[in-house]
Amino acid sequence: MASTSGSASRAEWWALGLAVFMLFMFAQAWVTPLVGDGEKAVGAESNGLVRALYYPSYVAGLALLWGAFGRTAVALLKSPLLVALVGLAVCSMLWSVDPSTTMRRGIALVLTTLAGVVLAARFDWRRLALVIAITFASLVVLSYIAGAFIPSLGRMATLFPGAWRGLWAEKNALGGNMAMGCSLFAGAAMLDQRRRWLWAGFAVLALGLVLLSTSKTSLVALMLGLAAFGFVWLARRGPVMGVVMVWLALVTVGVAAAVMLFAPHLVLDALGKDATLTGRTKLWESALRQAKTHPWFGFGYGAIWDNPDPWAPLAKITRDGGFRAHHAHSSWVEMTLNLGRVGLVTWALYFLETWTRGAVAVFTRRGAYLALPFIAVYSLISLTESITLIWNDIRWVLFVAFAVKLAIGDRDEPAEA
Repeated sequence: MASTSGSASRAEWWALGLAVFMLFMFAQAWVTPLVGDGEKAVGAESNGLVRALYYPSYVAGLALLWGAFGRTAVALLKSPLLVALVGLAVCSMLWSVDPSTTMRRGIALVLTTLAGVVLAARFDWRRLALVIAITFASLVVLSYIAGAFIPSLGRMATLFPGAWRGLWAEKNALGGNMAMGCSLFAGAAMLDQRRRWLWAGFAVLALGLVLLSTSKTSLVALMLGLAAFGFVWLARRGPVMGVVMVWLALVTVGVAAAVMLFAPHLVLDALGKDATLTGRTKLWESALRQAKTHPWFGFGYGAIWDNPDPWAPLAKITRDGGFRAHHAHSSWVEMTLNLGRVGLVTWALYFLETWTRGAVAVFTRRGAYLALPFIAVYSLISLTESITLIWNDIRWVLFVAFAVKLAIGDRDEPAEA
């Protein structure tokens, strides 16, 4: 029995190591140090070496399936909208403007999404928090080393000189990842009680990196994540406090929506942005204008941003938008371009389903400490960045992991009233 227990323990440690390695690779923090910054980093996906270096992360995800086939099958059965969304992306090669690119990226999307599903099936909430916290802790430490001791790598030189970018190509990537990391560390501190002070310390370090990045959007995302964490903590103090916090949350959301609708200049001034959101609104108008030519099923998954044809959608978007973009800078616009109205509606339903499960989990599962703050930050960043249904991206992996985990729960998770 002792031998069996030891073998099981070693297997769990191997699973933990594989999961951390997989998430670190999907964090893409190694790409810029490998290929350089600027356009090389932005277009790194076209680099054959970079694509090949993702293969070990796919293998790690498949290896984690060992011993979790049944739970993974259950997870997929309980996530029909996710399966439909990924299936639609793969099938879009049939009508894509660039079928070979859609097929290649569709396969990468399937393996990336499977990684999130396997994480949810393989680990309970506490161990999932441990995997994520270890991954982000390594990113925090390496980002501080790069920024403090290798400024040519860790800080921006031309645009926004002096702003920290850590291991990524630009400051917003560092800020956005650390905004997510801060709330994830806070959640891990609640779920992994043995190391709660360690994860609390890393949350402070992640906050410091957000400030060093000088990304105001990331700072707002961080504040939203911490507010969501505070909401979960207070709502779980008891039924009366839960009712009060739900009421306050609804009022806050209503006030925020009213400000954005009737006085958006107040928000833009606070963020230091112009009315075009640094050209994003013009890009969105141009992209949506092109989307109307393929309204129902789009141009095909991942098919338009690398097509150099002067008559292709990218050329027209670039001409009308005023600059050459590498993505739509909005998950919702990106979805409309790739998969049309059918894909957009499917994603909207899955997004709403995940938010609903997250809200219910506040009162029923401790995992809400981890999931709800991340979903809140993810939702905000998805408005101005293309991070939904993206291949080889840790943000999509974590969203899938939390969405699926909220759907299936833990086998031994106690019921809470």
